[in-house]
Amino acid sequence: MSDFLPRLIAVIEDRKRHPRPGSYTNTLLDDPVRAAQKVGEEATEVVVAALAQSKQRLVAEMADLVYHSLALLASHGLSWEDVEAELEKRHKL
Repeated sequence: MSDFLPRLIAVIEDRKRHPRPGSYTNTLLDDPVRAAQKVGEEATEVVVAALAQSKQRLVAEMADLVYHSLALLASHGLSWEDVEAELEKRHKL
């Protein structure tokens, strides 16, 4: 696996600590309701892509879902590490 996910998380965390006017990430961090809506929208687009579109479209929509999910977690003061901890607890890896 690449180190891209940690770098993306770092960018989101940087926006949280140092907001930038006009930043899309900051709009999500500042509005957890909007962030949650975007996760729902992107999840639906993943399903549509998986059932009726190309593999590349599925990858693109999944990328959107991951980004928006990370922003949603950050908007609630949570992190990817919290998700990993839950997965480890469930699967005892």
